[in-house]
Amino acid sequence: MDRAAEHRLSTHEPKPAQGCQSDNSRRDVHLSQYGPFLHPRYLAVVILIVVLTIQYSNISPSPPTLRDVQTTESSLLTAQDILRQCAGLLDVAESPSNILGRERSDRYEPGTRPTLIKNVTLWTGARNGTEIVYGDILLDKGLVRGIGYIPEALYNDDDTDVVDAHGGWVTPGLVDMNTYLGVLSAPVTTGALDYSSSRGPILPWLRSIDGFNTHDKAFRLAIAGGVTTVQMAPGSENAIGGQAFMVKLRRTPERSPTSMVVEPPPALNGSAPNPDLPPQWRHLKMACGESVRAYGNRMDVMWALRSAFAEARQIRDAQDAFCHKAEAGLWHEIAGQRYPEDLRWEALVDVLRGRVKVSVDCSEAVDLDAMVRLTQEFRFSIASIQHAAEAYLVPEVLKHTYGGIPTIAVLMDSSRSSRESYRGSVFAPRILADYGVPIAMESNHPVTNSRYLLFEAQQAHYFGLSPQLALASVTSVPASAAGLSHRIGILREGADADVVLWDSHPLQLGATPRKVWIDGILQVGNDTDHVLVGPGKTGPEWYEPPRVPNFDAERKAAAQWDGLPPLTRKRTVAGRVAFRNVKEVFLRQGGDSAGVVSSYGLDGDAAATHVIVDRGRITCVGPVCEGEGRNAEVVMDLRGGTIAPGMMAFGSALGIEELEGDPSTGYGAQFDPLSEDVPQIVGDVGGLVRIEDALLFGTRDAQIAHRAGVTYATTSFVRSAVFLREKFFGGLSATFRTGAPHALDRTAIIKPVTALHVAFGRAPPVPYPRAASLSTEFATLRRLLLEGEDPRTQTGDWFKKAAEGAIPLVIEVSSADVMATLMRLKNEVEEKRGTYMRMVFSRATEAHLLAEEIAHAQIGVILSPSRQFPWSWDDRRIMPGPPLANNTALATLLKHGVTVGLGTWEANHVPNIRFDIGWAILESNNWINKRQAFELVTTNLEKLLDLEGWIGDMGDMVAYEGGSALDFSSKPVAVASPAGGLVELL
Repeated sequence: MDRAAEHRLSTHEPKPAQGCQSDNSRRDVHLSQYGPFLHPRYLAVVILIVVLTIQYSNISPSPPTLRDVQTTESSLLTAQDILRQCAGLLDVAESPSNILGRERSDRYEPGTRPTLIKNVTLWTGARNGTEIVYGDILLDKGLVRGIGYIPEALYNDDDTDVVDAHGGWVTPGLVDMNTYLGVLSAPVTTGALDYSSSRGPILPWLRSIDGFNTHDKAFRLAIAGGVTTVQMAPGSENAIGGQAFMVKLRRTPERSPTSMVVEPPPALNGSAPNPDLPPQWRHLKMACGESVRAYGNRMDVMWALRSAFAEARQIRDAQDAFCHKAEAGLWHEIAGQRYPEDLRWEALVDVLRGRVKVSVDCSEAVDLDAMVRLTQEFRFSIASIQHAAEAYLVPEVLKHTYGGIPTIAVLMDSSRSSRESYRGSVFAPRILADYGVPIAMESNHPVTNSRYLLFEAQQAHYFGLSPQLALASVTSVPASAAGLSHRIGILREGADADVVLWDSHPLQLGATPRKVWIDGILQVGNDTDHVLVGPGKTGPEWYEPPRVPNFDAERKAAAQWDGLPPLTRKRTVAGRVAFRNVKEVFLRQGGDSAGVVSSYGLDGDAAATHVIVDRGRITCVGPVCEGEGRNAEVVMDLRGGTIAPGMMAFGSALGIEELEGDPSTGYGAQFDPLSEDVPQIVGDVGGLVRIEDALLFGTRDAQIAHRAGVTYATTSFVRSAVFLREKFFGGLSATFRTGAPHALDRTAIIKPVTALHVAFGRAPPVPYPRAASLSTEFATLRRLLLEGEDPRTQTGDWFKKAAEGAIPLVIEVSSADVMATLMRLKNEVEEKRGTYMRMVFSRATEAHLLAEEIAHAQIGVILSPSRQFPWSWDDRRIMPGPPLANNTALATLLKHGVTVGLGTWEANHVPNIRFDIGWAILESNNWINKRQAFELVTTNLEKLLDLEGWIGDMGDMVAYEGGSALDFSSKPVAVASPAGGLVELL
């Protein structure tokens, strides 16, 4: 082997201790492959081959015949085996042509009763998503047996379960093409971190199925969102992370990972391929860009990939040469040789032979271009590119991909979470679709809960993607990209019986499955569960795609400015602004009964009205205001829109960093006095710091939040790090305006010190960061609240104020057990000091278990995020809401009289806060009304954080054009600021 080849292997080969040959022993690889054959018995056979070869060459000038090789005991494979293996080399994986003619599914469970779903509005996914069928659908033997008119001869009433859909929408089961379900399973524990390997950048021999945990609590949650099939992939920390698998989330009687795989390739269990069928698709995960930084920069990564593919190409070419000789009858030239193969590289060889659906995680234009060049150099195709944040900026580059344009998978609210996604745009799906690029939405579970995959499609539709393409992006398109559209993603006779019956049109906000079938077996929605789903969705508008705003100008600007269009104010008006055709008005109410009141529009049949704003303050609401609008400086037609209070963000890093995943744009590391010594020069043993000192104004996250109607933010140093543990001290939070230009603007900082923050929790499942024990945290907090630190220090002073109730103490906590101990500590401090503490639980995943006790203790709760997920052991006892449970944690707390606010972890999710509260109404089955929903992110947060006198009736108001602020019909067009004395036109 030449030096270049040796160097290629040394770039990415695991070391001997890690289970593979060392770099320096690569010269011995060919010998080690034949290690078993160096046994004396095999040596004798090899000698016999040589002797026979010499004999044949001496007796006759002709080479040995096929019969000669067949009868030679020295053959490592029989001639028939060799020819059979060689004959399949040119076979390319493809969908079986006769699969739709099956009588039963290979996944059919004997004893499963047929199901007839009557009176459906069926979106089949066929004809590019345009086909809609009205009628019935019959499921039997794991298959769709009939669509439309179902003759009674096809089923027996006595043996068939009949469901009346009452005209409801039915779709194929959703397909999530990028998840870590089962390999990063919930709750995340030390023994379940199997999504990625640290053994090197190139690992095509690893298989995610080997780490697939069938007890992942997220499976049932995903099914509750209508997801039936997912691609379970290795992580993106390796240039080649390993082999992925398409799995159905249904629990099988065998209860094994293998039994969940859809069309398992023969390579999975060593079985022989079926000669009557084309090869089944395999799947592989690759990555490039920032996520692979542990193994070098972009140049290093691309070299590692080129080296790996060069090795695979060498093996493929050797196989072809070997088979060419065999098929030409040149048996004397291959006598005694073994078929060229290497278990480590066989998956990449199959990539080059067109048998693998390759998924690539790449974001930036530089990475996409490099990957396209790689496909051209080694002549392989890419099925999908995930996290392709900048793909919409280079659609013509994608068209040069060898084998055709790959499907582009995106996550709608992941922009600005890292540098490589900084230019991502919510308009990317529409822009790419206009270029003819296939679009799929992904969850990247658990980054986004796979349960809410459909919400990604709903957002894509909101920002301009057509209804049919939006639905196809989570059904037929990902199914096709995975090579499985012959059985999933499209409903037709003979397809797998993966079906979802929805409570509304699937693109409506909060659309929830009434029932979910996988392989014809009901998974969610059993009538005996008595879960109420969608009782308020009775009007005809719920059964149509939502009417969405026009974003043509914004979409054009996103492309024109390479994803970074200016976010400056269009215009400010210090005089009078008149708003016409206003359907709903929600105003702030100050005083003892502070909250949000509906001034107009609670009656759904109320006519549109007028609102007058003078110098940023609403001065008139109602029909009587029409005359006052005649001398307005600006008149705006809201077309049935809404005016409501500006909302507040809580829980994210909004305002203290530009790129959430890039420390160079953030606030730097904070000292944790429970695990390290704070430098003496700080002069405070706790190292307590203020967020006010680290505020950044004008970040894109803050500006986009402002333009989405989130005009305030309260930020601390506590970061909800998914399943990790945060530092105990979270510092002193500040409240500020998201649209302020700089800190010296007189309206920028609302309250420089809002609350004192600490974080409680158990040790993380990873060794870093190091965390103190729970007992140590309680001992520390108890001492600080009982005057254990000099009040002349920052730590002593602010904890004394917290103990006296002069400042809210916000505690990041998930576990109900820890909350119970904190409540006992609160009682202890109040009894000993004779004070009343303003304690607030944030995150508060399990707070619903103690709703009555929390209300009695007068402790507030900020649920963050609003929809729960069992991230960690402390988060495991969630209340999932419909269709799995009648109640949500939010509704349970409110019913017990707890003051509740809503927060969000990610700064890039903040613009969706209004959708979160609209969704909360629907999840509560309309027990929560719109007024209460607005209070969750306005006046309730102000009460909990002692901001009532700082915002109050001088708070911002936001105008939404087109419809309700709490659904997909509207977009913000203006912000009225009484404190600033003006109206900002967005």
